[in-house]
Amino acid sequence: MNSESAKVVIVGAGLAGAAAAWRLAQQGEQVLVLERTAPANVQGSSHGSARIFRYPYVDRFYTHLVVEARRGWNELEAAGGRRLITPSGSLDSGAVRNPRQLAAVLEAEGVEHELLSTDEASARWPQFAFDTEVLWHPGAGVIDAESTVNTLIRLAEELGARVVRNWEVASVAKTATGYRITSSTGEVADAEQVVVTAGGWLPALLGDLGLPSAFLARIPDLQVRQENAYHFPYRDVAAAGETPAGEATTWPTFIYKGAEIKTYGLPGGRDAGFRGQKVAEYNGGKMLPSARDQDGQIDPVNRERVIDFVKRFAPGLVPEPYAETTCLFTNVPGEDILIDKADGITVVSPCSGQGAKFTPLLGDFISGMVTGAVTVPEQFRARGQRF
Repeated sequence: MNSESAKVVIVGAGLAGAAAAWRLAQQGEQVLVLERTAPANVQGSSHGSARIFRYPYVDRFYTHLVVEARRGWNELEAAGGRRLITPSGSLDSGAVRNPRQLAAVLEAEGVEHELLSTDEASARWPQFAFDTEVLWHPGAGVIDAESTVNTLIRLAEELGARVVRNWEVASVAKTATGYRITSSTGEVADAEQVVVTAGGWLPALLGDLGLPSAFLARIPDLQVRQENAYHFPYRDVAAAGETPAGEATTWPTFIYKGAEIKTYGLPGGRDAGFRGQKVAEYNGGKMLPSARDQDGQIDPVNRERVIDFVKRFAPGLVPEPYAETTCLFTNVPGEDILIDKADGITVVSPCSGQGAKFTPLLGDFISGMVTGAVTVPEQFRARGQRF
C-alpha cells in the first residue's frame, strides 16, 4: 500500500486548490495536492481558456473583493511570466441585470465605467441589439483558466509542493495526529490539515470527510448543474483569430439578464479555435446529484433557447453553433462563496459560476484559514442556507 504524507493535503487541483497550494507553499508550508485525474481536467470546473473577469455585483462586498483579486492576478502574472487575463471590457444589460444599479456600485468602488443609453451603446457596438441601458467597464477580461491552474501548480511545485495525479479521494478519517486520506484504490495519505476543493465532486464526498455532524448541518445546499455552452462564429471574419499579446479581444464579454433569459458571452479563445463568441444561459443546464453524474450531453431545448437569444441580441454572430460543450456549475442559495473549517478540515466551494475571477484571493483566504493568519469574511462561512 503506497503512502504519502504532508502537513497540509489539498483535495482537488482546480483553480481554488491550485491557488491554495501556491499561497501555502509561499509561506513555507509542506503541501501535497491530490488530484482525481489531472489539474484543470475537462470533468471539473477549471478547464479551458474562457472565463469572465468582471467587476459589477449588486452586492458591493463582492465588487470590492474583485478589486482586491485584481492585485493578486497582477502578482500571479508577474510570477508566472505570462498573461492570464486578456483585456476585453464587458457590457452589462437587461432589465433584471439593472445596469444603473451596478454603475452605482462601481462608482462607489472607484472602478472605471460608463452608463450608456440604448442608442449610445448600439452605435458603439452594432454587433449587439440592446434593449436597456448598458454598463460598460473596460477593466474586464477573459481568464485562461487552464493556463492559470498550470501556472499556479508550476509555481507551487517550484516552492516545494507536491502534486499527485490520478489519486481519487474516497474518504477522510481523523487520527491521533491529524487525518488519514484514503483513495478509491486503497492508497493512503496522512496530514495535519486537509483542504477540500473538489468543485462539483464535493456533494458526493461530504459524507465521507469525517466532518462533525453539527458542521455538516450548517453546510449549505450544493446544487450541481451541467451547463451547456455554444460557440457562434463572428459574421465579420476579421474579428476572429488569436488575440496578440498585449492587445484586447476584438469583442467584449457581456452579461444579459432579462425577464425571459439570463445569459453570458465571451470570446471563446483556444477552446474553439478563436473563431467566435462563447454564449450560454446562466443556470440553464440540468441538475445533477454531483459531478459523478455528468454525461456531457447537450440539452437540445436549451440549444434552441440560446440560438433564439443570439438571433435577437447578437446580430454580429451567425446564429449557428460551430462547437458546443458542457461544463459544471455548483450553486448555493444566495450565490455566496463557501470557505469554512471544522477542526482541521477546510471545505471550499467558490460557488455559482463566479469563482474564477477571485482565484488569487481564494488562495489568500484558504491559506489564511489553514494557518490562522487571515480572517475569512463571515459571508463565506457555512450558515445552513437552503434552496
